[in-house]
Amino acid sequence: MFKLIHTVKLGETLTQISKDYRTPLSAIISANPALNPNVIYPGQSIVIPGFPPPHTISYQIEVSINNRWLRLLKDGVLQKQYPIAVGKILHETPLGNFIIINKAPNPGGPFGTMWMSLSKEHYGIHGTNDPSSIGKAVSRGCIRMFNRDVEELASILPIGTAVFIHP
Repeated sequence: MFKLIHTVKLGETLTQISKDYRTPLSAIISANPALNPNVIYPGQSIVIPGFPPPHTISYQIEVSINNRWLRLLKDGVLQKQYPIAVGKILHETPLGNFIIINKAPNPGGPFGTMWMSLSKEHYGIHGTNDPSSIGKAVSRGCIRMFNRDVEELASILPIGTAVFIHP
């Protein structure tokens, strides 16, 4: 059974953690028998069932909001760098450590030809129907890529890949 450890951040609730990982609350409670679901605190470790621990995956993603690039690393070594679009001022791309929790080809609309959900509800890495937006701060917080680039990335990355987003 795969297990991922989530460290609770200030202001998080168990319900939101459940939504972020698209994992039923009951499954999280079952995977954490010592957990009091009514009392969680920052720094607490919670097992999220169904995902491999990130250290078992040789790939990682690093995203620079300010430089508008996404880097694919394998065992810490740069493999490729891609141009991206990021969130606009009122819809900034979230900073922090996440994982890729699922992939959906051809999500339609402005999401281009591929969607990869992050472990933060409503956020992902996806393609675009507007290639001229790449390199700009124009999205509603997601990381937008050229369709060919996000398709290439999705073909390489396993579910559970760590994604580190920084300024």
